[in-house]
Amino acid sequence: MKSGTKQFAYEQVYQRIKEAILTGTLSSGDRIPSSRALAVDMGVSRGTVEEGYSRLKSEGYIESNGKSGTKISANLHTIDVEVHQYSPLQSLSQSKFDCEIPFKLGIPAMDCFPRKVWSKTIAKCARETKVIDLYQKNPQGILDLRIAIARYLQMSKGIQCKPHQIFITTGYINSINWIVQALLRNNSKVVIEDPGYPLTRKLLRSNGLVPEPTELDMEGLIIPPDGSFSAVIVTPAHQSPTCIALSLRRRKDLLKWATRNEAWIIEDDYDGDFCNGQHNNPALKSLDVNNRVIYMGTFSKVLCPSLRLAYFVVPEYKVETFLNIADLHSNNVSEFTQRAVTLFMIEGHFYRHIQRMKEVYRVRRMFTLKVLKSILNEVSVIHPDGGMNITLLLSLNKCTDVELSKYLLKKGLHVEPLSSWSTSEKKQGIIISYANIENEDECNKLVVKIKDVLQAL
Repeated sequence: MKSGTKQFAYEQVYQRIKEAILTGTLSSGDRIPSSRALAVDMGVSRGTVEEGYSRLKSEGYIESNGKSGTKISANLHTIDVEVHQYSPLQSLSQSKFDCEIPFKLGIPAMDCFPRKVWSKTIAKCARETKVIDLYQKNPQGILDLRIAIARYLQMSKGIQCKPHQIFITTGYINSINWIVQALLRNNSKVVIEDPGYPLTRKLLRSNGLVPEPTELDMEGLIIPPDGSFSAVIVTPAHQSPTCIALSLRRRKDLLKWATRNEAWIIEDDYDGDFCNGQHNNPALKSLDVNNRVIYMGTFSKVLCPSLRLAYFVVPEYKVETFLNIADLHSNNVSEFTQRAVTLFMIEGHFYRHIQRMKEVYRVRRMFTLKVLKSILNEVSVIHPDGGMNITLLLSLNKCTDVELSKYLLKKGLHVEPLSSWSTSEKKQGIIISYANIENEDECNKLVVKIKDVLQAL
């Protein structure tokens, strides 16, 4: 910054910090840069910055704390100024991102996350960091993590793959973009489930592809006709959002269809680690003798969303194809995060966490269904044997399910309108997740809120 005169620069120091306080950017107790550091950043003398700080101190905005540095005053409320307050709308918008609202889909049981073990894992990784670990290296992700994933898939899913067939990504969007750009041509038709994850349709269209919604029955996705489709995206473990499992017969038929049509199956195993059914069907990839399946897994829904860590597995003969466009999609996950998850897996914590969570989700599913049937006994509840979502079919006359979801959000409940997940038959209903509901008493209170809103409509 070119300061012009000393007086002008000192005023800028004063105004810059004062405005940050008044707009709420800086709050009581926040540390501000030392006079020396700010002087370097602004290109002025240290004395100029100290003059600005002196005025801020005299007006009670900041205070010096010796070696702790200079901070925003703890007594801001005594200063006769109006500090900006966020509006209710802004606060609601912020709460949607800063905290997880009950019934929100895709959020695991964060109260059961092994924070102490994870903290020790992070600390151990930090202590053992070498200079070479600070560089971004393999575009597929660090080798040790891919080795750990390959071992886990072999033991838990029966999927045989080598580490060089695994690609590390930041999540669903990163994975889908990479896969379709590597395998599909522009205007290719891709079969998707209907109802199904709304973001899939947007991702396909943004990549110049044509999504073709296909209906479900009680065995899962209905096999599409031969001849015109290049790929299918399917959630066989628990269909999203209905949680219907793709039957073994239908899995075999889908694999035969892909072989006949030289089409790709993109298997999204987003919560297959938590199969609660009596008979868990094998992963499609484990049955894939003709190499037509791309398998997608995630850590975000198994451990915690903030990891932003997922992966996919490709046939060995297609590895080079994916590497050719790796510069467009790779190196988005920090190597430190990858090393931490690797250690978490190697030391056995990952497997133990999954086994524990299977029982947690089984219990939460049981009491949620019990509460729903007790309080909302007039509502049709779709609950196949497994999955972390429950769908409530509703007969709405005065509003749509989209409007209902907005009303419930104002009450602190995050549900998904069923109609937004479908492109054909517009059934009205809401989709909820029980994963982050800690106990039956909490569930009772939340379901009563849903009933009160329904009765008020």
